[in-house]
Amino acid sequence: MFVKPYIKQNLTTGERYTVYKLVEGYRNNQQVTHRIIVSFGRLDELETDERKKLLGKRVEELIINGGNTLSISQIDEQIEQLAGYYYEEVRRKKRYDIKQGKVDWETVNLSTLKNKDGREIGAEWMCKQCFDQLGIGVFLRQSGWEEDKIALATTHIITRAVYPASELKTVSFIRENSAISEITGLDREKLTKDMLYGISHQLYKIKDPLEQYLSRRTNELFDLEDKIILYDLTNTYFEGRMKGSKIAKFGRSKEKRTDARLVVLAVVVNSEGFLKYSKIYQGNMADCKTLQEVISSLSEQTSSSGRKPIVVIDAGIATDDNLAMLKEKGYDYMCVSRSSLKQYHADTAATPVQVTDKRKQAIELLKVKVDGDSDQFLWVKSHAKKMKEDSMNGLLSQRFEEGIQNIQEGISKKGGTKKLNKVFERIGRLKQKYPSVHTWYDISVCNDGNGTATSINCRHKTGEQADSKSGIYFLRTSIMNLDEHAFWSIYNIIREIEYTFRVLKTDLDLRPIYHKTDEASMAHLNLGMLAYWLVVTIRYQLRKKGINADWREIVRRMNTQKCVTTSVVNIKQETISIRQCTEPVKEVKAIYDILKYKYQPFTRKKSVVPPAEFPKNNTS
Repeated sequence: MFVKPYIKQNLTTGERYTVYKLVEGYRNNQQVTHRIIVSFGRLDELETDERKKLLGKRVEELIINGGNTLSISQIDEQIEQLAGYYYEEVRRKKRYDIKQGKVDWETVNLSTLKNKDGREIGAEWMCKQCFDQLGIGVFLRQSGWEEDKIALATTHIITRAVYPASELKTVSFIRENSAISEITGLDREKLTKDMLYGISHQLYKIKDPLEQYLSRRTNELFDLEDKIILYDLTNTYFEGRMKGSKIAKFGRSKEKRTDARLVVLAVVVNSEGFLKYSKIYQGNMADCKTLQEVISSLSEQTSSSGRKPIVVIDAGIATDDNLAMLKEKGYDYMCVSRSSLKQYHADTAATPVQVTDKRKQAIELLKVKVDGDSDQFLWVKSHAKKMKEDSMNGLLSQRFEEGIQNIQEGISKKGGTKKLNKVFERIGRLKQKYPSVHTWYDISVCNDGNGTATSINCRHKTGEQADSKSGIYFLRTSIMNLDEHAFWSIYNIIREIEYTFRVLKTDLDLRPIYHKTDEASMAHLNLGMLAYWLVVTIRYQLRKKGINADWREIVRRMNTQKCVTTSVVNIKQETISIRQCTEPVKEVKAIYDILKYKYQPFTRKKSVVPPAEFPKNNTS
């Protein structure tokens, strides 16, 4: 079989063009005749004649072997997909006598049966098909990357998704535990940690265009519109001094690591969890100072038709200046009010609404108005939040009162702190330690007129109830005529960005950072975000079909599928080795079916090795 070009002409426009067909030559009455097996069309996507010929060879191989073998030569994913499509066309139209289920009998010595080189392949194969679904390899080729670099980048991104670890441990995992190199075509024996470091840096150099491409690609792939976007920041800390770093700074650590320098990661996601924008900032960057730069970059990464998307942010970012900036640029917003409202009244047209959270706990909602403010506010009372705050307030009050009692004991006992200024210092430090409860108390210190304290009095203020405002907070939006249910539903989408951070920092190992340079640290963070694209794409499709397992659980299930080599000696003393994947279990098949992915990267690879020494003929 071979690929034959045919010249065609459009009778309407007069345009001449070439179409390609896979043909087979056979002899008919002493003449060689060509029979068309399948028409390839123009093949504009394959630029060179060599690639068109490679497609023909791959289709011929599938036809001859019944679609059961994988080519020994390295075939890129584009040709592989086209070959699979045209092979199915041949099979469906019965254009060739394809042998199905070819029987391969051997007489073997079962005592020689061995299984070896067992490797994990399920999660890797799922992620590879997701990688191709997102078209990351296509983007890298269009960017001028060579195939060996693409194979290395593919291997590193997928391995980060299924086994997040240092580059040194990643090399060991690829060499000893994973079959990822058999899927991507990478020579694992030549792999080094320096190669992984290098490809991470090169991926970071194309961070912005690749991020924009993936943002558009997922919108097109799943028919999404970015009607709602969520913006938030998190930080991760460095294990190391990082003294010469420009981005590692001391700041407010979300992990309470006040001893470590930080770096801030800002991300924008849509309501489905797909990344729209990401930016790395210095560790001491305040949340509220980053929003304007992000908003200026959003137009290229979002695809909302008609009006601009609703921006959902938390209270730390929702300053008056930021909200005014959003209004000026034409964005609607929703956030938690930064301060507890004091002067507000119920909307006369509103009635209290009760909803429940995921744990079936009651939450009360009521629309309220604030004089002199055009925004719409939602009064929210969470009974679960109230119980938690009451418990905390009770504990803090107890500790505050114990602190006052300790100061009193210091005044009373011999050798204790009695100087008036020192007593006031102790009271000041105690108030600083418990800022949320000390306002409920009246504290007075008696003295002898000579600068010595004689006693301290502490009593609870009349009418001050610790639980009067507990469990209550206010949501704020610029969207008018929004009912309570819609108000609450939109805001709760912010849980998606919380899950994004949890996946990035825990499942994909972005916390802590062990790298010693800024360039390596940013490449490390970028690699984690590229792996996150695989995670969110897979989980989005699974969630739509009711599978809500977290990423670690999905990887665990998928890695029940292994790749193993089985060898046995036959009656001719030949060693037969078969490399194949195990059959996926029921749960793994369900995941493959939902994602519409293939079960296995290859059916089997067979090799036959003759005996080391052939027996001599007996001539006697």
